Amino acid sequence: MDWFYALIYGIVEGITEFLPISSTGHLILAGNLMGVPWTQEVKAAFEVVIQGGAILAVVAFYWRDFVQQGRDIGRDQPTQRLWLGVLVACIPAVVLGLAFGDFIKANLFRPSVVAWALIVGGVIMWLIESRKVQPAVHDIKNIGVGKAFMIGALQCLALLWPGFSRSASSILGGMVLGLDRQTATKFSFYLGVPTLGGAALLNFIQERELILGEIGLLNVFIGAATSFGVAYLAIGWLLKFVSTNNFKGFAVYRVIVGVIILILVATNVMSNGSLAVTQ
Repeated sequence: MDWFYALIYGIVEGITEFLPISSTGHLILAGNLMGVPWTQEVKAAFEVVIQGGAILAVVAFYWRDFVQQGRDIGRDQPTQRLWLGVLVACIPAVVLGLAFGDFIKANLFRPSVVAWALIVGGVIMWLIESRKVQPAVHDIKNIGVGKAFMIGALQCLALLWPGFSRSASSILGGMVLGLDRQTATKFSFYLGVPTLGGAALLNFIQERELILGEIGLLNVFIGAATSFGVAYLAIGWLLKFVSTNNFKGFAVYRVIVGVIILILVATNVMSNGSLAVTQ
């Protein structure tokens, strides 16, 4: 059944990684409903590695932009400013992850914590979308390094409070800082490349013997490839969605999922023990 678990995890990861609904909450629900027999260490390593497939989907989706920006970066200041902003925005997550990552995984990676993050994040999302504010930034090249850094700092909500969602915190942070919904969403995709890509690569290097020994290369490939394909479709869908819709529907959905997790924990259907899964 390992191939089946890998396939389902890949589907869930691909759908939820870039939507503002928390891959953490959905991977917890998926693993619980399937009764996946892997140890928490194996689950944690596998889930981080298949993030790599989702990140490759961003690279594939924007490859023309990335190639053009690579050609322009030596002479075009807006392109230089964009990628300097992306790199600077990664700093808070790297610093906090190195300083507190193990503590957070040991103490906060619990279904109840994730559930409340989903609920609170959903309420915040609704409130932000209810504002009547005209955004000032409509192009990712105009974000600026200062705003990019603040978006990166707000992105750390997903690190400090598992279940809040990296996509939600970076997109909502961008909107609060004056980016329109489409620009904030696109910048969140860009920011995910070094942030999640680096985490997936580092985790695979550190845990490759565990992953390949317990799950096998074929199942890792199934999970990562599925995550890639589904995430590619999800990116295109979300960009079209945000061009004509707000995030209030996602806010309601987050609250519902959070309540479901709390009910499962309260009725002892789901253990509230520590879980090590991705943001």
